[in-house]
Amino acid sequence: MVAKLGGIHHVAIICSDYSRSKAFYSTLLGLQIIAENYRPERDSWKLDLILADGSQLELFSFPKAPARPSQPEARGLRHLAFRVADLTEYVAYLTANDVAVEPVRVDEYTGKLFTFFQDPDGLPLELYQQ
Repeated sequence: MVAKLGGIHHVAIICSDYSRSKAFYSTLLGLQIIAENYRPERDSWKLDLILADGSQLELFSFPKAPARPSQPEARGLRHLAFRVADLTEYVAYLTANDVAVEPVRVDEYTGKLFTFFQDPDGLPLELYQQ
């Protein structure tokens, strides 16, 4: 049996104006702020927002982020993340099906395991272990 995706954990967006985007998502759209972190080594903000169903939106700022051609650090949708119960099992499934998967990493804020791969058009996708 194939491992099943458990749903969407979060969507990450890189914005061109952090203050404006923070106000749009938290004030205008009403998403609740659950964490806000400044990462001085990257001169970058990371804002975690939560929706009523528990799914999350991550808002990032990066200095001089270019318009989105294809790179994951460009403005716009950064990646789409799927939650999985067993990351190792799902990585093995993707690898067995000739999908290249990046090395597994640990989220510095939550301690959870995650990794990235791409869809056929190069869209960055993430697996995030619950």
